[in-house]
Amino acid sequence: MKEQWRLLETGYSTAFANMAIDRAVLVSNSRGKVPPTIRFYRWQPSAISIGYFQSLEEEVDLDICKNFGVNYVRRITGGGAVYHDKELTYSIVISESHPKIPKNIMESYRIICGAIVKGLKNLGIESTYIPINDIITNGKKISGNAQTRKAKTVLQHGTILIDVNVEEMFFLLRVPTEKIKDKLIADVKERVTSIKHVLEKEISFEEISNAIKSGFEQEFNIELVKGTLTKEEVELTKKFEDECFSTKDWNHRR
Repeated sequence: MKEQWRLLETGYSTAFANMAIDRAVLVSNSRGKVPPTIRFYRWQPSAISIGYFQSLEEEVDLDICKNFGVNYVRRITGGGAVYHDKELTYSIVISESHPKIPKNIMESYRIICGAIVKGLKNLGIESTYIPINDIITNGKKISGNAQTRKAKTVLQHGTILIDVNVEEMFFLLRVPTEKIKDKLIADVKERVTSIKHVLEKEISFEEISNAIKSGFEQEFNIELVKGTLTKEEVELTKKFEDECFSTKDWNHRR
């Protein structure tokens, strides 16, 4: 019998709630309260997340974000600024000691990203994991990923681009000059793609999430069983959202 992991499909949430849920699941798993968990989620309103070590003011045009109702939040994982709009975001939370997760961080990236590669293949998209944390198809990035380890527990989350609007992304980010912005936009268009662009058609979120779900089941030889957040996780989410991810102290700390 295959090992059963939990699947959470939490739908749309704010940036603050999304990051709070990931952290709540991490804490709950580290306490032995919940099994390894895969979560699929979306962002409403659209948002920019910055890496733990970045400066919010240096990366994001806060006035434009406020004017257009775009959230911004600091992640507990590293990496660069990410614009979250038309995408499937996943997270995996699992104990460092679990036999299916390598102790080596690079190897764990390879295996977890391998699930995304298999999921994309289920949609008819051939892709490849490129260290440290990218997945590419036809030479272009379709997924970026970030990982942290806390309380002997692994959290990795990442984006799978369903569609991408590069101009919109750079409209919200701080760039020194218009000339540099134009060059960056052209460069990113050469380096980034999406499911819609590759398949040249619209695919529903449900079809994509089912394909990625199967990818995780194939990669880890498990069965994903739909579940819900526990009462403790709901309480932790509210605590982390109110006391951390929605606060100026957290988001402007660098």
